[in-house]
Amino acid sequence: MLLEVMRETCTKIEVCREASAALSGGPGFARIPSINRLVNYFAMPALSAQVVELRTRDADRTQQAILRAAMTEFADKGLGGARIDAIAERAGVNKRLIYYYFDAKDGLFLAVLEQTYADIRTAEQALHLEAADPVEAVRRLVAFTWQHYVAHPEFLNLLNSENLHRARHLKQSKRIREMNSPLIQTLADVLERGRSAGLFRGGIDPVQLYISIAGLSYFYLSNNPTLSTIFGRDLMSGKALAERLSHITEVVMGYVLRD
Repeated sequence: MLLEVMRETCTKIEVCREASAALSGGPGFARIPSINRLVNYFAMPALSAQVVELRTRDADRTQQAILRAAMTEFADKGLGGARIDAIAERAGVNKRLIYYYFDAKDGLFLAVLEQTYADIRTAEQALHLEAADPVEAVRRLVAFTWQHYVAHPEFLNLLNSENLHRARHLKQSKRIREMNSPLIQTLADVLERGRSAGLFRGGIDPVQLYISIAGLSYFYLSNNPTLSTIFGRDLMSGKALAERLSHITEVVMGYVLRD
């Protein structure tokens, strides 16, 4: 795309040169009164728009590369241990670009937290809970939450780090509540549909229910090293993970279903 734009630019420059020669009555040209007929002014804004679009795409790719590199670095080292130089090396960019896009390390950490929440909220949309049978919708949400946490340990590590800082960064976020509100509303609608159908008991707070679903998954995984040591069991084996998902599902469904 960039090569095509450059070629098009060169073509326009050549046209202008020819027009200049024509205006001056140079060799092979009869003098003409105006250049307006030769320069395509209407094409120039389109060319500028293409350049802006290319730059925007490059900027987006660069920011995503920085965010993904920072996600790994912050998850491994925590906010205090993470280094901008290491993030720049992971992302393959000059560290000045990190300061340009994110201002400081705290700003980058907040952007990483927002991205991790955006990732899970986007993935949840593919569950289509609003269209599923209420019982199936709750089971689906439990399974997804567990599997996402298992597949993305960096998410748990980032939350641990932010909790150590008393949610100082998330409190500054203008996006975090907007990202989480749709999920809670969807869950509330699922619970109401289940109640209306005589499947769920009434009075279930969707926020409390989601916290319970997340907590039953989060505690097990984030405390796995100590729990495995205390009980003398490999709680991260395939068998143990499957048993845990089954247990969480039964606990949650036992709470929401009517007797």
